[in-house]
Amino acid sequence: MTTFEGTIIAGESLTPRRGRIVTSGNRIEAIEDAETASTDIIIPAFVNVHTHIGDSVAKESAVGFSLDEAVAPPNSHKHRRLADASHEELVTAMRRTIRFMAQTGTVAFLDFREFGINGARALREAEAGEDVDAFIFGSDDPAVLDIADGYGASGANDADFTAERAAILEAGAPFAIHAGEPDATDIHPALDLEPELLVHMVHAEADHLSRVEDQSVPIAVCPRANNVLRVGRPPIRELLDHTTVALGTDNVMLNEPSMFREMAYTAKTFDLNAKEVLRMATVAGAEIAGLDCGVIEPGRRAALIVLDGDSDNLAGTADPIRAVVRRATALDIKRVVV
Repeated sequence: MTTFEGTIIAGESLTPRRGRIVTSGNRIEAIEDAETASTDIIIPAFVNVHTHIGDSVAKESAVGFSLDEAVAPPNSHKHRRLADASHEELVTAMRRTIRFMAQTGTVAFLDFREFGINGARALREAEAGEDVDAFIFGSDDPAVLDIADGYGASGANDADFTAERAAILEAGAPFAIHAGEPDATDIHPALDLEPELLVHMVHAEADHLSRVEDQSVPIAVCPRANNVLRVGRPPIRELLDHTTVALGTDNVMLNEPSMFREMAYTAKTFDLNAKEVLRMATVAGAEIAGLDCGVIEPGRRAALIVLDGDSDNLAGTADPIRAVVRRATALDIKRVVV
């Protein structure tokens, strides 16, 4: 048995409780209310719901580029850099990004992996032996499901994904697609494919949101990447009113995959409270991916971040959830339990 004491951000309601967490192996056995002198703040480990970590070979190389110039398939800067990288360079760069995610409290990430079977195989190799789980949305050939967990489509305006969608549906795997990033024209066609996950939805309008709610499609939002690429701001408040919304950091080429930075940016620039943002980084991502983490409660996987509430950065903060969401950084982490 192992115990962790302090202020626990517990349950799906993310309610602060003073006490201790008792774990056995990799499971949470109990949460006990108790008097404690500990100033630690214990939160669920993060689930990053949208990444492109293949971009780790091209960090900061597309600054100032438009969306099409930076990432649009097949001839963008990103795709040229990926094609030029050797297998060894790609795997090494992705592994280092995975280690950074582990150091900054991410326990799982959902990655759109380019270059079909070979691309998915490279990510499996990169994650091997690391303390972070990759949920891979593969690309190109539906046969990628021999390695990947699902299929990720670039966007309904890029190609006709009808055949791929049918194959993925028959295989019983999830299908995810980018939609509404540069404009709204690909949102209805994306929804016609009945995806299990939509990514971005920056330009979602009322008729799109009605369909999202009717089809119960969750959404991954990536506010910092949208800002860097100057495509606009996702209507997160309206999205939350219609479906489950979770945070992703998107392309490693554009932003480091730090959920602390994504939360702080989102909390400070959108009409959202701190608890809503923390939920988007933990509970919602785990729910979307069907993972047994994201929530601190008995029976769940013990995937935790222990923060030093008495660090020079966090000491004196009145609200622990605001402290975590708006102020905390990797420097405040005492331990990541995975």
